[in-house]
Amino acid sequence: MTKTLRLTEQLISRQSITPEDAGCQDIIAARLQALGFECETIVSGPDNFRVTNLWAKFKGFSPSALSGRAQHATDFIAPKTLVFAGHTDVVPTGPLTQWTSPPFTPSHRDGVLYGRGAADMKTSIAAMVVAVEEFLAANPQPNLSIAFLITSDEEGPSVDGTVVVCNKLKERGEVLDYCIVGEPTCVERLGDMIKNGRRGTLSGKLSIKGVQGHIAYPHLADNPIHRFAPALAELVATEWDSGNAFFPATSWQVSNVHGGTGASNVIPGELVVDFNFRYCTESTADSLKARFEAVLKKHRLDYSLQWTLGGLPFLTTPGELVQAISQSIQTETGVNTELSTTGGTSDGRFIASICPQLIEFGPINASIHKIDEHVLVSSLDPLKNIYKGVLERLAAL
Repeated sequence: MTKTLRLTEQLISRQSITPEDAGCQDIIAARLQALGFECETIVSGPDNFRVTNLWAKFKGFSPSALSGRAQHATDFIAPKTLVFAGHTDVVPTGPLTQWTSPPFTPSHRDGVLYGRGAADMKTSIAAMVVAVEEFLAANPQPNLSIAFLITSDEEGPSVDGTVVVCNKLKERGEVLDYCIVGEPTCVERLGDMIKNGRRGTLSGKLSIKGVQGHIAYPHLADNPIHRFAPALAELVATEWDSGNAFFPATSWQVSNVHGGTGASNVIPGELVVDFNFRYCTESTADSLKARFEAVLKKHRLDYSLQWTLGGLPFLTTPGELVQAISQSIQTETGVNTELSTTGGTSDGRFIASICPQLIEFGPINASIHKIDEHVLVSSLDPLKNIYKGVLERLAAL
């Protein structure tokens, strides 16, 4: 059993359903403290939803270690910082009777490791920790600062997790240069895809006002469903933008429509519509809001509207980090990786606000959130080696 597999199994064994960490971060912190990391636990949230966050940073470098680059202390330039980010919380298991083996008992069948969090994302965290251990064993004073940002509130509301840590780092003036989020990104084989950006998410709850009445006397009522129909058709047909080289066009989708009393002979007095924009960097939240409301006003609707900005879009264009991980993937697996911005949101949206180069990379994502979640055992150490390769390449810059 390799160190990566052993640590992965330790983490899977902890029942860390959001917002519980169940001691996962204690295991991680103990490993990092042994390497010289300064570890800080940041607890946030109400008593009934306490979130545990870990911020750990290695500062083992010194000006003397960089003698080839800086001859005097006054010449010393602090190394850049690479952050490994992830979450120890997992989604609920679903019906236990449908699992082939207990979800929090790491189980092996035919070269596959089963357990809740195996793919999303305890394998990535274990691989990151072991990669850093091996890297620092060979490079005790590297030209690179290393940090970990781990939360137990990624699968939940995400209001007391990574965003809280990022705000604290921003207040302290902490400078982050690179970040790898260990989200499962691969499709068919390890290394075939990394995420170099994500779309923003903007949700709305629209209430269209009408006048309730008897369906046999429509002249005495005002049907909000009929009122909204032309506006809905226009909104569906609207091209919000054309996307760009990295992102598909912005999408607007209705998720829920509620109207009526349940009786078949009553015209409703209100229609409530839930919708969402998944938008790219060609649009902004403000521009989408303005264009959306312009359609409502054009159709002279009596409405109220509540907006929720779930996350801003972010994009890392090819540069030092993308090159380092692409080369590391190629060296370890022989795969030419694909850059992608597909999928939902991640905590990368918070970190990107304070870190200019951020990518997401982890194991195959086909089983995440499913019954019998799993990961190929044969992929664990190659994943660790890819992370270590990124450390080596960035430290050599």
